[in-house]
Formats: sequence, structure tokens, C-alpha cells
Amino acid sequence: MAGGSAVLLGPAALQAQAAEVSYATRCIPPAGIGLPDVNGTTKVEITAPAAAKVGDTVDIVWKFTQAASKNPDIIDLPANSVQPSGTLKAAGAQTASVEMRGPRENPAIPKGGAMVLSSMKGTLKLTAAGQVTLTPDAYVVNAMSTDTKCAPTEPVQPAATITVTSGGSSSGSPDPSQSPSPSPSSSPPPSPSPSATPSVSPSSSGGGGQTDFTGKVVDVPYTCASPIGEKKATSPVQINAKRNGGSYDITAQFKKSVMDSPIDIPADSVKPSMQIVLGGADQGSVKVTGPTNKEAVKSGAPIEIPDLTGTYKPGATGTSTLAPGVLTIEALGTTTTCTPDRSAVSLTLDTAEQASGASGGGGNGSGSSSSSSGGGTSTSGGLAETGAGDHAALKALGLLAGTAVLLGGAVFTYLPGRRRTR
Repeated sequence: MAGGSAVLLGPAALQAQAAEVSYATRCIPPAGIGLPDVNGTTKVEITAPAAAKVGDTVDIVWKFTQAASKNPDIIDLPANSVQPSGTLKAAGAQTASVEMRGPRENPAIPKGGAMVLSSMKGTLKLTAAGQVTLTPDAYVVNAMSTDTKCAPTEPVQPAATITVTSGGSSSGSPDPSQSPSPSPSSSPPPSPSPSATPSVSPSSSGGGGQTDFTGKVVDVPYTCASPIGEKKATSPVQINAKRNGGSYDITAQFKKSVMDSPIDIPADSVKPSMQIVLGGADQGSVKVTGPTNKEAVKSGAPIEIPDLTGTYKPGATGTSTLAPGVLTIEALGTTTTCTPDRSAVSLTLDTAEQASGASGGGGNGSGSSSSSSGGGTSTSGGLAETGAGDHAALKALGLLAGTAVLLGGAVFTYLPGRRRTR
């Protein structure tokens, strides 16, 4: 009986008992959102095999029993919006820095609630016989695409020790009950810059009877200012028009871009709009807006910006140009503004002045409308500054994952190669 018990307990004995280690920690919130550094205590358990051989690759688990900082009293964090990563220090018979990473899995965390972090995993290949100690070190909490960096402010005690013996290597960790640890991966690569799209031919022939006018697809470099800094991205934009009496129904489309949502986004929570800048004979701007998202967007799924529509009533007779201008996004109670570094004309129309039309500088024209692919004319000015005036809302924006990405500068990189038939 004793022998059988020893056999049964043998594999379990090889697994080190996880012991909790606590250490003083300073956490630095994302820059620009006005939150002070947090001094707290981190408590973790490190689990690893108690014994292994040189050449083995062992699995290591870092379990948080307490994070050093809480969720600030700004916004509730939705489920599966927080991901930890960190570094474990190996010392003794061999020295190494083990990269640890956990999945983006967490329950919903209310304002001021304790930060609940998933367990992190990593692997270490053993290269020398002797005692190898494992000590937790700095870690990063990625919440809603913003990073809070936490590091020890005092020496940390080892949390586990592996006794490494020489001899033939085994196929892996001595403990088969440990689930395989995914190799820590680097952050996802940024979305590729959209490539230029060929001009689209007008949907109907020109002349006085033409009603549909298709603009040129132009690449617009944007700078989006947010509480966590500036982000830049280039998006192809196309402006189309349909004559409606003396006015035009305007549609702006964002094309050939990909952006996956880092979190679950509820339905009816994202509202886009843009100012189309007028030039040539006419001046001022035309606002186009899009509907909110009809369906919830799952984490990892593409987010689509719908067509932005509005009405242009010419304020001048002559040749008028339309170019993409300031893009504004309202999401979850916050607002951000993305301004073109430069903008190119997408559509040129021969317009006739209408009563109460856009402010124009006059000019002579035939009064008929014709489509043009537009040139590379730069345009600026006449754009109203918009943004969040509520400081708390700006802080919230800095902590929102989907919105930080959406609003941080890549909101215009959503449509995955979409083509609309009109």
C-alpha cells in the first residue's frame, strides 16, 4: 500500500507547491489622462515543476491573487477587455528573463473595483544543472488598448525553485496536467496602411442631364488627438454626389481598410460624422453623418464605418470642389477629432447658386453639373474644432479599449476591402 501511494504521489511531488509572494509596486497609468501614479502591493503565485532535467522546457504559470492598482473611478471595464503581460526572472544555475502573457479574459470590472487579471503563462528551457529560482518582476496591464506599467519598488523574493539535474532531456514539462503555454507573442502588428485605389468612372455620362457623380478615391493622412497622445493613419476616402433639384445628396465612403475590435462593443454606441470642405467657387463645409452600429461587434471582429451622408446646397455659381475634412467620432459618451494633415479634392462639380446655400465667393458657370476625378489640390481652413470638453470624459477615452483604438487615430481604417454598388 505504501509503495502504491508513492507511485501515485510521485508525479504530483514533482510539481512545486505554489507559494504566494507579495511586493510593493508602483503602477504608472497611461500618459495624458491626468491620473497619478499608484503605489500598491502585488501578490502572485508562481507554479513550476519542482524538479526537471537539463534540456527540458518547463511550463510556468503566474497567477495574480492581487494586482497593485484598482480600476479608476472613471468607467466600467467590460468583460474580456484586460490583458496582462510581464517578465519573470530566472536566477541561480542559469539566468534568463521569461516573457509571460495572459489571455484577454476578465469579468466586467466596475469603477473603483479590484483589477481582475488572468493568469500568465510562459516557458523556460533549462540549460544548466543546479537550483533555478523564479522571481516575478515588472508587468503591464493592457486595458482598452492603453497600458498601465507596474514595477517593483523593493527587492522581490523568489516564488519558486526548480531543481535541475543533468541527464537526458525529456519531451517537456514533467507535469502533464499543466496545459500547454502559448509562446508569448508580441503585440499585434499595426493595421497596414491602405493602398491607393484607382479612380472610379462616373456612374452615368456627363452633360446637363447627368444626375450621378462619382468622385476620385483619395488617400487622406489624418492626425487624431486623444488623451493618450496623437496617432496618425492614412485612409482612402471617396465622395460621391447625386443631383436632387438644385442641391446634391452627398455620400462619403471610407475604403480598403482593416481594423479588428480589441473588445466587445455594444450596439448603438459609435456615431461617426465628417465635415466635407468646399473649395473653388464655393466655400465653407458640408456635414455628413452615419448611423450608429446596428449590431454588437465581437472582440477580434472587423468594425465597419457606414456611409456618411448629407446634403450640399451650392452657395455659388461656378466650379466647386469637395474634399474630405475633419472626422469626428462620438462613442460611449466621448468625442474625438481627427484632422487631415492635408486633403485632396475627391469631387469637382459645376454648381449653380441656391438661396440659403453654402457661403460662396460667386463666379460664373453654366449651372450644369459635371463629374471630375479631381486633382491633388490641398485644402484647409473653415473647419470647426470639436472635441470633448468634459475632462472626465477625456480620461474615460484614454481608458477605453475599443474607443482608444477607434478614436486614437485608426477609426478611419475599418472597411475591409468593401465595394458598394450604387
